[in-house]
Amino acid sequence: MRHEAGPMTRFPHILIFGCGNMGGAMLRGWVAAGAPTESFTVIDPVASDLPEGVRLYRTADELNGTYDTVLLGIKPQMLSALAPDIARLLPPDALLLSLLAGTRTVSLSSHFPNARVVRLMPNLAAAIGKSPLGLFSTQLGSNDRAELERDLSALGTAVWLEEEGQMDAVTALAGSGPAFVYRFIDALAQGGSQIGLAPETAARLALAMVEGATQLATAANETPAELAARVTSPGGTTAAGLAVLDADDALTRLVQDTLRAAKNRGAELAMGEND
Repeated sequence: MRHEAGPMTRFPHILIFGCGNMGGAMLRGWVAAGAPTESFTVIDPVASDLPEGVRLYRTADELNGTYDTVLLGIKPQMLSALAPDIARLLPPDALLLSLLAGTRTVSLSSHFPNARVVRLMPNLAAAIGKSPLGLFSTQLGSNDRAELERDLSALGTAVWLEEEGQMDAVTALAGSGPAFVYRFIDALAQGGSQIGLAPETAARLALAMVEGATQLATAANETPAELAARVTSPGGTTAAGLAVLDADDALTRLVQDTLRAAKNRGAELAMGEND
C-alpha cells in the first residue's frame, strides 16, 4: 500500500546529481510523503517525467551556488570525471549521500575532502516508503544520524552498519534483492502456466499471492519458517512442493550462491576503483 502524502516540515533542500532509477525512486518517495517539490534540484542529462515543481538542469554548468545536501546517483565509473563539477557545488561540511555501489568512503572523501560522506543503499521500494536503507558513515555524530534518519523515514527503514565491508552484503541482499524476488515471481507465473493456467491468470495469481504472503510475514509474530509450517499439512500438496525446494537444500544453496555473486561483484567494483 502506498504511503499517504502529508506535509513534511523542516525538510532540507536536496541536490540530486544523477536521477536514474534509484534517485528517481527516492525523489518520488519523498514527494509522495509530502516533501515540497521545490526542495529538490536535479542535475541529469536525460531525466524526464519528474514531479512537477522539481528544478531540472542538464549539466552542472547551469548552476551557481552551493547545496548543503547532495544525493549522488551517478554511475560509479563516472565519478572521477564528474567529481570537479560536483565538488564546486558543495560548501564546507556539506552532507554527501552516495548511492554508488562499490565506491568506498575513502575514495569519496578523496574527491570531496570537505564533505561529510554517507554511503546509502536503498532499493526501488523507496518510491512507496518500503525500502530498507543501509547506511554507513564515520563522519556523523548521533544528532546528525538522527536528523538524517528523520529525512529518510519517508522512504523506509534505516539500518546503520558498523563496518563498511558490510555494505557489499547489504547491496546484494537489500539493493539487488528485489530483482531476485521479481525473477522468482516470474518463475512462479511461468510454472503456473506450465501446469495448465493461462499465462495472464498465472501471472496475476503469482503476484497477488506474493503480495499477500509478504504482508502476512511482515505483520506476523512467527518467523517465515514457522509460517511455512502453518501452511503445510503432512502428505499434502504444499509438502510435496516443499520437498522439491528442500531436497539437498536446493533453494537455500541457490539463494546463497546468488547473494554471494552479487556481494563479490560489489567487492570487485571497490577494488577496481583503486587500480
